[in-house]
Amino acid sequence: MLLKLVSPLVWAIKKFKYNVSDNRRISYSQSGEDLIIRQIFTALGLDRITYLDLGANHPTRFSNTYLFYSNGSSGVCVEPDPTAQPLFRKWRGRDTLLTCGVGLEEGEADFYVMTTNTLSTFSKEEAERYQGYGSQKITRVVKLPLKPVNAILEQHFGKCPNLISLDIEGMDFQILQSLDLDKWRPQVFCIETLTYTEDKTERKLDEIVEYMKGRGYMVYADTFINTVFVDKKAWQQRH
Repeated sequence: MLLKLVSPLVWAIKKFKYNVSDNRRISYSQSGEDLIIRQIFTALGLDRITYLDLGANHPTRFSNTYLFYSNGSSGVCVEPDPTAQPLFRKWRGRDTLLTCGVGLEEGEADFYVMTTNTLSTFSKEEAERYQGYGSQKITRVVKLPLKPVNAILEQHFGKCPNLISLDIEGMDFQILQSLDLDKWRPQVFCIETLTYTEDKTERKLDEIVEYMKGRGYMVYADTFINTVFVDKKAWQQRH
């Protein structure tokens, strides 16, 4: 009787083992963006990279950079919410964490902490729009420092990072325009290019796409929420 029970179990385990694809991959991004980006860097011949994660929010959840950290890479994570510090210290010990916002100039500004913390923003207009849907509230307003993106790069990178991930709720385009792409030109950008709504009126931020194309970047992939851009020159020179 025991033999009859064990045999089907062994068969089931073997069947499961041989039906698991060797191509399976783990992603930490919202829509698999990190796997797409890793494919790009593999094509460019880069195993370990450096990154600047603007609006990191959480060390692992919906992260476009944790996959690279887990493989030995490191970089700088910018997350203004002070409550995120313990998690980043625990899970991203090799990374530099900056508890500040990204602004057009040095200073400080009000940070609007939302019920869903991934929506927290320095934009009062965006915070009030989110709150207007009814499901979100501004839970508190905190005065936090701002640093320009070029200053962050100057202070924390000897050379340009390979990847910039940009998700700062409503200010992505302004910050992107302020970035000196003549001096700081990463091979890859991952940028949120979809507005957040709860009434199905979301808008694709085509102005970001057109701006990046005009600065010599091509759209490698688009997951609707995020767009992955690759420097055309770097891509053409890949081995």
